[in-house]
Amino acid sequence: MVSQNPGSSPLPADSSNPPSLYAAREPVFPRRVKGNFRTLKWWIMAITLGIYYLTPWIRWDRGPNMPDQAVLVDLANRRFFFFMVEIWPHEFYFVAGLLIMAGLGLFLFTSAAGRVWCGYACPQTVWTDLFILVERWIEGDRNARLRLHRQAWNAEKVRKRLTKWLAYLLIAVATGGAWVFYFTDAPSLLRDLLTFSAHPVAYLTILTLTATTFVFGGFAREQICIYACPWPRIQAAMMDEDTITVGYRSWRGEPRGKLKKGAATPEVAQGDCIDCMACVNVCPMGIDIRNGQQLACITCGLCIDACNDTMDRIGKPRGLIDYMALTDETAERAGSPPKPVWKHILRPRTIMYTTMWLAVGVGLVVALFLRSDIDVNVTPVRNPTFVTLSDGSIRNTYDIRLRNKFHEERTLSFSIDAPPGLRLELEGESAATARMAPDATLQQRVYIIAPAGSPAAQTARTDITFWFQAEGSSSRVSAGTVFNGKGQ
Repeated sequence: MVSQNPGSSPLPADSSNPPSLYAAREPVFPRRVKGNFRTLKWWIMAITLGIYYLTPWIRWDRGPNMPDQAVLVDLANRRFFFFMVEIWPHEFYFVAGLLIMAGLGLFLFTSAAGRVWCGYACPQTVWTDLFILVERWIEGDRNARLRLHRQAWNAEKVRKRLTKWLAYLLIAVATGGAWVFYFTDAPSLLRDLLTFSAHPVAYLTILTLTATTFVFGGFAREQICIYACPWPRIQAAMMDEDTITVGYRSWRGEPRGKLKKGAATPEVAQGDCIDCMACVNVCPMGIDIRNGQQLACITCGLCIDACNDTMDRIGKPRGLIDYMALTDETAERAGSPPKPVWKHILRPRTIMYTTMWLAVGVGLVVALFLRSDIDVNVTPVRNPTFVTLSDGSIRNTYDIRLRNKFHEERTLSFSIDAPPGLRLELEGESAATARMAPDATLQQRVYIIAPAGSPAAQTARTDITFWFQAEGSSSRVSAGTVFNGKGQ
């Protein structure tokens, strides 16, 4: 339904072609640009893609019967390996802590420098940059790609498009294939994939990630950032007037005007902007930064490189388009110098995020070094609370769950810290020891017995502590609980 202004005449009832509320998408063909920010993006793209594709192939010796892949999410054995660190399922708080640190880091960078994550390191940005690079190699720079897009289908267009799409597909397959290598031994899985003997889930995962990479990086591109990603809507809460982001110095650039051919300066007084459209032509989002901050801007800085190049050629100072804050705009309009960068970065909001980020990180490191190679959980059996034996002694029962994180079999000794007279017995064991298989869990039932008439037998609750020590290890693990007596 088309909305109309009051008093306007309605559409004819028999109108067969009402006006559309949506404009068709015009593909964005960014022009090649050189500069500091483009070079930075190339380096970040190379490093992040290198990490993603090569990490599963890094080997790490953990001893016999253990995976030798440095980074591995071992779903079968419910463990995560990261070089020398091994995370068990009950230690998921480490993963949760890392996710919290990632979120706080995103808040920190956004509050300090806007959407720098989106512009430089977001996977959508990195793979889109890679696809645009391939597209430029095959079809040419912006003008050549525009001509090819607008020309009728012929042999040249079919050849170039098929070549480009095949390159897209190869990148997408490599992307999906690299992902599954993180979940099992990479060389073994590659062999199974090539011989078609891998699990169907592996093929399904590769197919899904191939399709999404092919579509998102090859066709959707800026639409993912504008319509699918929630971060542009959230970032406003992370930013304030001191946040550094890409901006246009309109007080210096306006009014715009074209340079007369052959003249070094325009004929009439005007701003530094010569309306060359270089900033628009290099933008991967297809926006005009001179219109002010927009939801689609990912602050990648390519428009800065393009504008600086133009300013160099016409002999004007750089920085017509630059990283700046709203407070800088106010100051510069009044003729004052902008704040130093460190004053934009070191302010209460960013200091708070940094402090929280460091607190979580330090907590995870401390927890990592303090954790034991043996985990224990003691559960008192309270049905019944206690049992009176034939000689009048009182017996309590406990179910103990032990997890051996050592990669070899160990003998575990049991003891208790309790008032004199209490003794410990293990069900099915003649001594207070038990053998634990490597990387396994042991369920052991334990009895604590108090002699008849002893203080523990006559007291309702007595605090006790179980102690466990593995053979060949100096560390001890404890778990506190209570002993229940008659309470008379």
